[in-house]
Amino acid sequence: MPSLNNLLLILLLPFCSFLLLGLAGRKRLSPLAGILGTTSLFISALLSVHSAWTYFSSTSSHKPEVAWSMNWLQFSDSLSIDMGVLVDPISMMMLVVVTVVSFMVHLYSLGYMKGDERFTTYYAYLSLFTFSMLGLVVSVNLFQIYMFWELVGVSSFLLIGFYYDKPSAVSASKKAFIVTRFADLGFLIGILILGHGAETLDFNTLIARLTDPSSPWLGALSAGSFLGASALTWGLLLVFMGGAGKSAMFPLHIWLPDAMEGPTPVSALIHAATMVVAGVYLVARLFPVFAIACPVALDVVLWTGIISSVFAALIACAQTDIKRVLAYSTMSQIGYMMFALGLSGYGGEAGLGYTASLFHLFTHAFFKALLFLGAGAVIHMVHSNEIKDMGGLRKRMPVTHLAFLIGCLAIAGIPPFAGFFSKEEILTAAYAANPVIYWIALITAGLTAFYMFRLYYLIFWSRESGVSNAHPVDEHHGEGTISMKLPLLLLSVGAVIAGLVPFGNYVSSDGTPLHIHLHIGDAVLPVLIALTGIGIATYFYKTESSKPAKLMQSMRVFYMTLHNKFYIDEIYLFITKNIVFPLIGRPAAWFDKFVIDGTVIAIGRTTDRIAETVRVMQTGRVQDYALFFIASLITLAVFAIYLFH
Repeated sequence: MPSLNNLLLILLLPFCSFLLLGLAGRKRLSPLAGILGTTSLFISALLSVHSAWTYFSSTSSHKPEVAWSMNWLQFSDSLSIDMGVLVDPISMMMLVVVTVVSFMVHLYSLGYMKGDERFTTYYAYLSLFTFSMLGLVVSVNLFQIYMFWELVGVSSFLLIGFYYDKPSAVSASKKAFIVTRFADLGFLIGILILGHGAETLDFNTLIARLTDPSSPWLGALSAGSFLGASALTWGLLLVFMGGAGKSAMFPLHIWLPDAMEGPTPVSALIHAATMVVAGVYLVARLFPVFAIACPVALDVVLWTGIISSVFAALIACAQTDIKRVLAYSTMSQIGYMMFALGLSGYGGEAGLGYTASLFHLFTHAFFKALLFLGAGAVIHMVHSNEIKDMGGLRKRMPVTHLAFLIGCLAIAGIPPFAGFFSKEEILTAAYAANPVIYWIALITAGLTAFYMFRLYYLIFWSRESGVSNAHPVDEHHGEGTISMKLPLLLLSVGAVIAGLVPFGNYVSSDGTPLHIHLHIGDAVLPVLIALTGIGIATYFYKTESSKPAKLMQSMRVFYMTLHNKFYIDEIYLFITKNIVFPLIGRPAAWFDKFVIDGTVIAIGRTTDRIAETVRVMQTGRVQDYALFFIASLITLAVFAIYLFH
């Protein structure tokens, strides 16, 4: 068991950083804010790695243990809410992922955000975001995880809308907040259903009660049905709704591309280690209940994940904003993780999906943070997010070019880079479970290789003369400071070697080590498909030519559909304006104005009239008050005589 002091320090350091920087204001500590925030995360990252090493190198069973617990709210003898720290393989893995990636983002931001007038505020928000996610992953019960879940939402709102003077940033932050709040309403209702049925909110107790076939709590939740599903099924589906919203799964994904309005390092943190992986973590935390007690809910996880994965990959092929390509890439990769969790319900070799999913979360953190920070370096130099304003940058940005290429190879699943190993495990589980899922996953892998190398070539090759005249290269900034280059180099190493970690030895659905063997023969087809995607991207985009324009013209309707994201935003807007607002919004507004407000106003006016009437009695003359007093006594006496006669 890792040291409790270390575990608490991992959480408290970013929290203390947030408090100090938040109270300091914009100007105070401004030069030192970045150093303070970065140092606190560096220490947290070191402690996380040390704690994980201590935990995984121990020979004891890796069953979930509560390292620390404090009674917070006591409702009755049988119901209380505790705050604590849960230690198990996935929480320890997530501590490493969150702190290491957050440290890289903090370090990178020293150069990227240098000179910003809200520099101190930015680091305060980053620290709060990191603390929120750390609190989420070590939560011991559903209520605690929900508290930190909402704190993650607040933190993302603050960071996405950091440039509050830009209307697009304000709109994006509100959109992310509202969509995820809608999903979180389902999450809260799911918590209430599961907590009421199992008579506990504690994870360990909840899982024990709902995975025991003879359990009376399981029987109570499984009895009866509403719309053809039991209370247990509805509870888990509603919990998953919250996870799908946070992880931007279809159809709750619409906030994700707009969230790119925040600073690019924030995008790296959101996509690699915090907000969007929270949904995967939530399903993994309750996985035994999904798998054993309610396989129907796990099927929903599976199909939501695979549909989201291919849907996002198609859209990414036609985006022209560098960060939006990466955003849809994240949605696609999170979809991979989700459907891998769903595959585990099939048993057999498909049961490896749980470990494969979390392994992909682990490797994805390195190469996705690398890609976003690489994109940030490009944007920092070119001052534009649009791909058309880039090209031919490989010679001017050699470090960024190499780092971005490594990230592309890793996400495409090319050996020996990290993404190859984790993606291959997912494909192996898919092949064992369902041929349809396997082929959809393969197609998605090919699309991933295509759109990532389309992006790579359009940024670093294509126009050999450099970027467009409208956005000339900022030679003064170059590739940025050493604080921007160092995270790229370190994450590049992670994107190369992270796949070599024997992940199955440490993380499995039942705590038993899994000795997973890579079958070279099974990897041939996925690698060939990935190479085909890279080859097609090379043919069309390596050098500037008319071939992409001709291709888009020949597939204009399909291309425009992808470019406009299948018009999902437009469909939602139409539904909101023509159905939701007339049928729900207007009646609710009428009820609020004439019933709620009307009642409050009527009470106020009545009080005012009474006051006006009573006011005339306040004459200031003692004899008048004596008269009122004597008259009141006589009235009370008469009333008492009449009442008791």
